[in-house]
Amino acid sequence: MPPTLSSLVHHSALKLTVRAGEDRLDVPVRWAHVSELADPVPYMEGGELLLITALKLDAEDPQEMARYVKRLVEAGVVGLGFAVGVNYEETPKALVDAAEQEGLPLLEVPRRTPFLAISKAVSAAIAADQYRAVTAGFAAQRELTRQALTDGPEGLLSALASQVDGWAALYDASGAVVATAPEWAGRRAARLTADVERLRERPAPASSVVGGPEHEDRVELHSLGTGRRARAALAVGTAAALGTAERYAVHSAIALLTLTTERSRSLHAAEQRLGAAVLRMLLAGEPDHARTVAGDLYGALLDAPFRMIVAEAASAASAARVQTDDHARVAPAKPTAATLAAADTNGDPLGALTEVLESAAARSGEAVLVVPENGGGEGERLVVLAADGGAAVAACGEYAAALEAARAGVREQAADSDEDELVVGLSAPVGPIAAAAAYKQAEQALSVARRRGRVFVEHEQMAAGSVLPLLADDAVKAFADGLLRPLYEHDATGRGDLEASLRAWLSRHGQWDAAAADLGVHRHTLRYRMRRVEEILGRSLDDPDVRMELWLALKATSAE
Repeated sequence: MPPTLSSLVHHSALKLTVRAGEDRLDVPVRWAHVSELADPVPYMEGGELLLITALKLDAEDPQEMARYVKRLVEAGVVGLGFAVGVNYEETPKALVDAAEQEGLPLLEVPRRTPFLAISKAVSAAIAADQYRAVTAGFAAQRELTRQALTDGPEGLLSALASQVDGWAALYDASGAVVATAPEWAGRRAARLTADVERLRERPAPASSVVGGPEHEDRVELHSLGTGRRARAALAVGTAAALGTAERYAVHSAIALLTLTTERSRSLHAAEQRLGAAVLRMLLAGEPDHARTVAGDLYGALLDAPFRMIVAEAASAASAARVQTDDHARVAPAKPTAATLAAADTNGDPLGALTEVLESAAARSGEAVLVVPENGGGEGERLVVLAADGGAAVAACGEYAAALEAARAGVREQAADSDEDELVVGLSAPVGPIAAAAAYKQAEQALSVARRRGRVFVEHEQMAAGSVLPLLADDAVKAFADGLLRPLYEHDATGRGDLEASLRAWLSRHGQWDAAAADLGVHRHTLRYRMRRVEEILGRSLDDPDVRMELWLALKATSAE
């Protein structure tokens, strides 16, 4: 502890006597200062013990003393030392009364005690306190390091909470609580999620102090990480402001957790390369080799049904494209500000999705394989293997729903935005042997999501729905118009209703009587019309592929 007026009074060599303010002697003393100025206030910083002999003061004038003492109190002077036997044989009553009135501790200094002795005592006590703080800080650093090496972040938090006589919590990159010490602090830490998210919006390193009526204690928040974006955050809750030793402990914890975070990033990069190799083997139809490479890291993921997630981020500037082949994908709807409204993506929607998936998997203790890949000119992509029914898949759906809602809410305002947007496709549950099929399913779901202007589509939704919405593709419509145009041109001359006759015949599966009844004509008339359709189109209606194409073409044109 720093020196106090009480410790100076009890200093056996100083022989100080309290003349006023006996109930305020526990106040810390920052320094001891000698001044005989009539107004020393301009030279005070607050926290000083002022030493005087009243060389230029009328210490027996009650009004002058009242003004003098009042000024000292307002300047933050914590005590007044008055030397007797120099200008006054005893402490003047006017000075004692003024000190009592303002509540300023007044210490009487005997003639045999020089002011220099008091200054040395204060200086020595301050130096000793600083030395104890530094020594305690180094001891705390050693203990925190030992705990970090033996028990990881959880042990470090426990040691830190003990050092500051409070609690500590660690948050991941998404702002979720990873660990707390003691355990009872979990509820308090969870209430600070919004504050942690605001801290993450600032460039690292950043810190803030949270307090007020809604909090039981004073909480310091510190971002962790050396990059532009914070990788984690540390919260430290205490009953009062941190002292020097406690500050050393907190700074040591920040350094150790930052090192752990950066080391984890390096390990994560290595794990990602291993995951990419596992994925390549699965897609190549080599599940046994993939299991061998996966080892303990991803082996559990391959032992149970998993789902494949394919996500893509494409900017408005590069997304607009016209493709007419059988595998064409329609250009996505114009990007919106959904990524900014639903989550802090910092212009990186795939990075934000990665954080969501990995954080959810980490909290539930499940493995997740995340592999970034280049989408071949269509924007960056992300391929993910996650346990079926696990936390990562659930978090993906919830995150996509939040983006969907935000996108709908701001679509008009952000119609011309150049921000990247996120689109996600999810496969059905599969095993390692069917990984290639799952990848294709996820890509198909991704394509449908882009067609429909959706953020997220599951493959099961496609199978459970109708094929008709897929016919809205401009390429399909163009094919249908080209195929049926000869019939439309024939009917426009008034020489028959071949398009309606073909539609009725196909809808009745080629049953002549039923189709003729629907049209209100004789079946021989319908037979004649179908022969004319074959002649005009140059195709045989006996071919099931021709009948299928004509039916889909009719459905595509009727959907306009």
